[in-house]
Amino acid sequence: MKQGTGTAREPRSQADELEDRLIDFAVRIIKLSASLPKTPAGRHIAGQILRSGTSPAPNYGEARGGESAADFLHKIRVVLKELNETSIWLKIIERSKILKRELLADIINENSELCKIFATSVKTARSRTNVK
Repeated sequence: MKQGTGTAREPRSQADELEDRLIDFAVRIIKLSASLPKTPAGRHIAGQILRSGTSPAPNYGEARGGESAADFLHKIRVVLKELNETSIWLKIIERSKILKRELLADIINENSELCKIFATSVKTARSRTNVK
């Protein structure tokens, strides 16, 4: 029960939980980008990862309200594309040693898991539509 309301808490859908996960990921990316050094390279990477790492959540929100199966598939593909780009920026940060590996391990793992989820979503959506 929600505290103080006296009503039963409704179960959350997988879609709601995934949206929250993407929002949490975006918040972590915001914090990571703010922690990058204020050098030309650090500022450049911060801007790039900030764009790619914060866009999956709102794009997923748009997909959930898709006007058709084709629209949903297109928007889910955008989510996956942005997550894949974020993965590359995380690898660049890791390999350049701008931040310590220990600080990146959890967010790299979460990014990888989200990529797998959305790659599967794209396959599933494609199998349910005539859109390739």
